[in-house]
Amino acid sequence: MTVLIVGAGISGLSTAWALAKKGVEVTLLEQGPIPNPLSASGDQHRIIRRAYGGQGGYQRRIGDAYAAWDEMWSDLGQKHLAETGFLLMSQQEGDGGDEYREGLRTGGYPFEELSPEETAARYPFVDPATIRYGAASPEGGVLLCQKIAAGLRDWLRQAGADVRENTPVTAVDAGAGTVTLADGSELSAEHVIVTAGAWTLGLFPKLDVSLTTYRTAVVYLTPPEDLCAAWERAPAILDPGGPIDGYVLPPVAGTGLKFGAGIHKYKAAPDQDRVARKGEGETLRDYFSPPFARIGEYRVDDVVTCAYTFTADEHFFAVSEDRATVVSACSGHGYKFGAVVGQKLAEGVVSGDMETARLWLEARD
Repeated sequence: MTVLIVGAGISGLSTAWALAKKGVEVTLLEQGPIPNPLSASGDQHRIIRRAYGGQGGYQRRIGDAYAAWDEMWSDLGQKHLAETGFLLMSQQEGDGGDEYREGLRTGGYPFEELSPEETAARYPFVDPATIRYGAASPEGGVLLCQKIAAGLRDWLRQAGADVRENTPVTAVDAGAGTVTLADGSELSAEHVIVTAGAWTLGLFPKLDVSLTTYRTAVVYLTPPEDLCAAWERAPAILDPGGPIDGYVLPPVAGTGLKFGAGIHKYKAAPDQDRVARKGEGETLRDYFSPPFARIGEYRVDDVVTCAYTFTADEHFFAVSEDRATVVSACSGHGYKFGAVVGQKLAEGVVSGDMETARLWLEARD
C-alpha cells in the first residue's frame, strides 16, 4: 500500500511512523524544515497531563497516549519526555483550577491538594495570598517537541520512508489520490492523509465551516536569580486559576521557561503576523500576576508566534472523502495525543475503517 502524507507536524510524523511499522510505503511532504518553527508542533515543548475538566473522553484517552509514546520511545531509542507532574491552582470558586480538580476527583485520578501556604513553600514563585489552593498530580510532564520531530524524521528515513522537507503542496485531488507540488509536479498514492495544521484551509477552503485558524503567541522568560532553581524543578502548570486561560512549562532538558495564554489569540491566516509585536512579551508576562509573585522581575527572552486550527467545541476533526482523509487533531490541546493519533489513523487507512478512527479522535463518549 502507498500513502502520501501532507504536513510533518506531530500528527503527520506519527502517522508516517505508525504506517511504516505496518509495512506501508510512505511519502511525507513538509513545506518547511522538520521540525518547522512556524508549525504548531515546532516549539520547544508541550504539556501532557491527565486533567481535562469537562472533556472526559480525552481524559480517559491519556492512558492510550502514554502507551503510544512509550512505543515511540522504544523505536527512537530515547525518551523525549520529562516527567515533571503538573500543578493546577484556583484563585476563585468555579475557575479553571476548580474544574480540572473536579475532573480528576470524578475520574479517581491521583492528586495532592495543597493549601496556599503549602503551595508557596513547595513552589516559591507562587504568591500564596492570591490562591485558594494548589493541586499537584504526578501524572503529567513535558514533551520535547523539537527533539521528537528530529528523532522521527531520522527514524523514518532509516526505515525507508520518503521524507521530503521544503516541499510545499498546492493542491490535493481526493478523487484521484494525487497531490500537486509547488513546482507543478504531481504525486499519487492509494490514500492521501492531510495533516497540514493551520495550512489545511488553503488546501480545503470548504472546511472553514468546521475549522478556524488562529494566531497566538507564547513568551520565554528568565526568572529572578533566586527563583531559577525552583523553576528548574517545577512541574508543568496546567492552570494558574482565576481568569487566566493559560499554562506554564518549566525549563527542563535544555528548554526555556514558557508562559502561554490566549490573550493574543485571534483569527488569522497561518502566515499572517508571525513576527511578535513590540511589547507583546511583556503584556503576556504581566497577565500571569496573580498568582505568580514578582512577575515584573522576569526578563523577556523571546516571543514565539503560533498558528493552529480550532473546531467550535475543541474536539478533534477528521473527514474522509474518496482517497483522502483530512485531520485536525489540534484545537490547542492535541500534541499530547500525537503518537496515538498516528496509530489510529494508520489503523484506519490500512483496514479501510476510518470511521472508527474518527470517533476515537472526536472523543465524545
